[in-house]
Amino acid sequence: MKRRTFCKATVAAAVAATFPACSTKVSGGVSAINLGGEELTLEAAAVKELGESLGGPLLLSGDDGYDAARTIWNGMIDRHPALIAVCADASDVQNAVQFASERGLLVAVKGGGHSFPGKSVCEGGMMIDLSSMHSVEIDSDEKTAVVGGGALLGHVDTATLAHNLAVTTGVVSHTGVGGFTLGGGLGRVDRKFGLAIDNVISADLVTADGQLRHVSAEENSDLHWAIRGGGGNFGVVTAFKYQLHPFNPQIYGGSVVYPFEQAKDVLLFFAEYSESLPDEANVELFTNVSPEGDKLIGVEVCYAGDHKEAEKIFAPLRAFGKPVSDDVGPMAYATMQTSIDGIMHHGLLNYLKSGYLNEITPAAIDAIVENYEGDYLPGFWTQHLGGQVAQVAPDATAFAHRNVHSNFGINAMWTDESESEQRIAALRNFYAAVEPHMAGFYTNLNDDTEKKTWGNYAGNYPRLVKIKSKYDPDNLFRLNANIRPESPS
Repeated sequence: MKRRTFCKATVAAAVAATFPACSTKVSGGVSAINLGGEELTLEAAAVKELGESLGGPLLLSGDDGYDAARTIWNGMIDRHPALIAVCADASDVQNAVQFASERGLLVAVKGGGHSFPGKSVCEGGMMIDLSSMHSVEIDSDEKTAVVGGGALLGHVDTATLAHNLAVTTGVVSHTGVGGFTLGGGLGRVDRKFGLAIDNVISADLVTADGQLRHVSAEENSDLHWAIRGGGGNFGVVTAFKYQLHPFNPQIYGGSVVYPFEQAKDVLLFFAEYSESLPDEANVELFTNVSPEGDKLIGVEVCYAGDHKEAEKIFAPLRAFGKPVSDDVGPMAYATMQTSIDGIMHHGLLNYLKSGYLNEITPAAIDAIVENYEGDYLPGFWTQHLGGQVAQVAPDATAFAHRNVHSNFGINAMWTDESESEQRIAALRNFYAAVEPHMAGFYTNLNDDTEKKTWGNYAGNYPRLVKIKSKYDPDNLFRLNANIRPESPS
């Protein structure tokens, strides 16, 4: 194995604590899986050397912390990596990537561990765990944030809102910033501030050759373009630098909820109403079931601007139909940002499909309402786009879907494994009914065939292939919405 700077002055005294069993556990080597799915044995000396090179622990099966590290958010996923490199800094990531690359070892990268299909953990390969790298440094004068690749969205919101600043983050605060951003980054203020990727000034990226590259519009600009929507295909981001925006932490928002019997009327109203809103206004549909078992449909609103203007903007919605509840008013943005954290807690069995709606047509509404039934009812919701998202050209970043109305998501969450088959079937049936009205999908919230995935990058795909071929010719980083290099090994 090539030796990087494997002698860290601060590591020697900590080796026994961070890699306590390396001398016995790896005496006969470690069984693992390569990129082709074949078994191999990692030599004991090399594994020991890797462990001693890291500032964080290298975990093997049976080690304290191994099961906690390999467990991700979706309770459906139960995989066992051969090695888990819990990285303390960018140098650790370099060492782990180089080790895996030299051996053609299957690699998964975990930030927040929120990948719906479980791509942040692998069976028999190496998990590169960034969760310890969660710092957020705010420069309130520059209005920027430098965020560790393992930070959660809640870390970012907490740090930025303390300075009356914000950047687009998602709707579940325990989501990881890395996967969220690299796929695009949709959230409640994207119409005002753009997608998360539209606010990435620069990033530090470890590529498949183990190099740490600074990427920006001026330096490694091809990678800067590619990571903004191209997912984890090009390496491991150890830090992002975001542009922040002045923001009042007290927004005007809440939800108006209706019985599902009014769903068709609500959707028809919503389709027209949502087309004429200012960029400050975000309106999103959701469904729910009351404690009494009644189906509900709601519209969540968030206004990133003047509260008096928000009252006027949301008045037509609040006057529409016969809602069963309306809690719209001034509220803390942090409260809204964490409002479904409990519902979406770790360990639930989860399945999800999604797709973009260019517009909400009467035919799409009929498909949604008429097929939303059954014993294993999945939930559906939208994410409102347009505004500043649509002001960016489709080829300005790798994210091609700039001119859509909404992302339409369908998900099921349950706890009883015996229900899995029926839950998944019900969701797929509902998705099949709505899919003809969709055009592409948000790669962070869908997992599809290679052909559909490649087509989802639209006209940006050929350029992405060239960049992938340049920086990851062996497709080391393949557990993602994968872009194959021109000549993978």
